[in-house]
Amino acid sequence: MNVGDAARRAGLPAKTIRYYEEIGLIAPQRAGNGYRDYSGDDVHRLAFLKRARNLGFSIDDCRQLMALYQDRSRASADVRQIASDHVTAIEEKIRELQSMRATLQKLVHACHGDARPDCPILEEMAGEATASGHMG
Repeated sequence: MNVGDAARRAGLPAKTIRYYEEIGLIAPQRAGNGYRDYSGDDVHRLAFLKRARNLGFSIDDCRQLMALYQDRSRASADVRQIASDHVTAIEEKIRELQSMRATLQKLVHACHGDARPDCPILEEMAGEATASGHMG
């Protein structure tokens, strides 16, 4: 099948599929006319990649997961480790986002939101808040 058909079946844009081929995540056969010829297995791998990316796995993680998926002698501990490392990274990102939210909430609260030009939000972004005493 052509890239358009593969894209519809896998639920991915054709541009993404071409990118995955470019970086070596998939390697469809070539038809006699030189066009890509995607098999059902290729579509299955593309759907696998879509689900892994939707879970936030990096391209490198996807490459490892795909290799492990295709290796029937794999150890599930290897897969578990990749997933566990990803959970740890997600938890760190959540902490960072919570910290950003707390900082922004303080800044929003400190800002009068009126017609005056002084703004603790902009001062903080410019690195002036601590020096001027607005936030500290």
